[in-house]
Amino acid sequence: MAIVELRFTALREHVRTARLVAAAVARRAGVDDSVLDEVRVAVGEACARAVRLHHRTATDTPVHVRLEERPERFLVEVADGVGPSEAEPGAAAEGSAAGEDGDEAEDTMGLAVLSGLVDDLDVSSGAEGGVIRMSWPVKEHPVPVA
Repeated sequence: MAIVELRFTALREHVRTARLVAAAVARRAGVDDSVLDEVRVAVGEACARAVRLHHRTATDTPVHVRLEERPERFLVEVADGVGPSEAEPGAAAEGSAAGEDGDEAEDTMGLAVLSGLVDDLDVSSGAEGGVIRMSWPVKEHPVPVA
């Protein structure tokens, strides 16, 4: 079982890097090539959502992406680190309220995209912030001949 973890400052340009790393790790884990685009888009959307939350709340914690190879599944977790009090509408940083309704609509649309792309999707939030968990099946690895 291999685990790759990324932590990045909530900048839009880092989302592309997270997508590329996720696709490479998914390929190595044995995710079918026909699904790799879905993995790329889903990870990109989850990371972009975390970045939008950070910008809206002026949170300085990094976005955390965890990629885990398991025998039957490839798991991805994207944690935004934005606590519930920070995510409330009144907690936005000064000057960022102008696009807030658009950001919330974009978040809703992003979650709809994720639910269409990922069969195994869990979105949760708690004291430590929100976490999006996704997984995809992997191809069976051939058993080595002894």
